[in-house]
Amino acid sequence: MSGPRRVALLTPKSAGRVAQNASDVELRSSMSLMWARLRRDPASIVSMLVIVLAVLFAICAPLVAAWTGHGPTEQFRDTGLTPEGMPVGPGGQFIFGTDQLGRDVLVRLAYGAQVSLLVGVAASIVASLIGVLIGTVSGFLGGIVDTILSRFTDLVMSVPFLLCAIALVSVAGPSLGLSIAVIVFFSWTGLARVVRGQVLALRHREFVEAARSLGASQWSIMFRDILPNLVVPIIVYTTLMIPSAIVFEATLSFLGLGIVPPTPSWGNMLADAANGSLYMYAWWLVVVPGAALLALTLSFNLLGDGLRDALDPSSSKGGKSA
Repeated sequence: MSGPRRVALLTPKSAGRVAQNASDVELRSSMSLMWARLRRDPASIVSMLVIVLAVLFAICAPLVAAWTGHGPTEQFRDTGLTPEGMPVGPGGQFIFGTDQLGRDVLVRLAYGAQVSLLVGVAASIVASLIGVLIGTVSGFLGGIVDTILSRFTDLVMSVPFLLCAIALVSVAGPSLGLSIAVIVFFSWTGLARVVRGQVLALRHREFVEAARSLGASQWSIMFRDILPNLVVPIIVYTTLMIPSAIVFEATLSFLGLGIVPPTPSWGNMLADAANGSLYMYAWWLVVVPGAALLALTLSFNLLGDGLRDALDPSSSKGGKSA
């Protein structure tokens, strides 16, 4: 005769590990399926390639300066300006030409890419963390907490962006840190609303009730049970926030509220071209930074759309079999 059968009893701790392992397996499966779908989207692949090239271009800015022998703020009054004092056009010594002070546009473009990517990525990550935290707490706790956080979100969304930026700069002065802070302040609200809506839909699901019955704390349920189910919208929304942050930084710098010259930024490079209608005589001063800004922001937008389609089974692209 066979011996007595052994029945394994799950303790709250072991049950939590089983649920976590199942969630991890499901997440890895979703990511593998997402990558398989994303590889079939030519626009997303080209966008990723452009973003990778932009990152490498920004990282290699010191190498670009060493290769050309030109610093980002170095002025070449003799070779970088015409006898009439106008910028020199694209050519052998200055591949993308020079600006009104005889500075190499290529080198300044590379260092400006560092600023745009740093501000865009850093501001988007910080804004995402704030938005996820506020949206999760607001949607899960509900009641007076939800009311206060929701009204605070509405208040932030009603503040005029440029007026607030001008007021802050007039008090503290323009700087990189202030630019990131202003962009973060105006960027987290959209993601907070998205996360709140998703949490409201998930907080009474069976797996949440099971976690409650096992004695899990509210913070554990929010960030160990509910939050992993929101990875998809968080990834997509954060990707789409990066181009907005890059454009915000360029706008602030263009208006003189962002990066302090002579530190190069794509925004203040465009501002220099607009000063005295210089772009009418030196088209490259607008085309070069403008094309770089357009290509980078468009690539992030296309990649965000591609991620959304790849991660959403109900979409026309994402619904195709992998």
